[in-house]
Amino acid sequence: MPRFAPLPDRRPAIVAGASAGIGEATAIELAARGFPVALGARRVEKLDDLVGKIRAEGGEAVGFHLDVTDPNSVKSFVANAVDALGEIEVLVAGAGDTYFGKLAEISTDDFNSQLQIHLVGANRLATAVLPGMIERQRGDLIFVGSDVALRPRPHMGAYGAAKAALVAMVANFQMELEGTGVRASIVHPGPTKTSMGWSLPAEAIGPALEDWAKWGQARHDYFLRASDLARAITFVAETPRGGFIANMELQPEAPLASDPSERQKLVLNEENLAGGQEPSDTGRDPA
Repeated sequence: MPRFAPLPDRRPAIVAGASAGIGEATAIELAARGFPVALGARRVEKLDDLVGKIRAEGGEAVGFHLDVTDPNSVKSFVANAVDALGEIEVLVAGAGDTYFGKLAEISTDDFNSQLQIHLVGANRLATAVLPGMIERQRGDLIFVGSDVALRPRPHMGAYGAAKAALVAMVANFQMELEGTGVRASIVHPGPTKTSMGWSLPAEAIGPALEDWAKWGQARHDYFLRASDLARAITFVAETPRGGFIANMELQPEAPLASDPSERQKLVLNEENLAGGQEPSDTGRDPA
């Protein structure tokens, strides 16, 4: 007798923050792997295009408006997702944005906005799907964290504090859900190539890069792609029962150097600002 019944063939999934970046890539990857996906974001017009793309490739997808800072929006979104696809087996909580600014210079309201999006919003989503998962004795809660939660970075104090609190929340879920059949995981992106944050003017980005270099946090100018994170998140969702991925951190490999002794570093240049590399620490676009 197996220790656990196998996962069902049909596993409806919610992807919050699906209008761009890692959320969009994750929705595409999950759908390609056979997961029916319910996409949630504030930019519904982006979701309509993505749903059409997934369906054209033979996947099953629906999209609904979602604002994780609004309790009623979360309840409505989850209800619509269940009505359209069935009971939710997988939650990918990745909605969010970032805020650049030194803690001594930003307002408490701005600080709180990051907590509301990345921590409270993620909690709203989890508590909306957990009762059904616990009743069925299976389900996956997958949270998108950040390496900033593990190693704080100047100019990202509010974002980093919210993501660090998310780490604590996920750890508590892991302990408190033990024996229920529900698994809680967190995936931490390192520097990832998306547009979020790097649409800011050079005068905002430049000082951040300088301070990151000062603290040894700007090692090279290669970045992960959103699709790299999508594969990692899908791997977590597809892990057979009997084990789970508690924490995963994905970092970009440095480009090959002609002289290994030469130190590479992240620099602000015209190519980056023009969108050539689009360096982004957070890996998520505003959704």
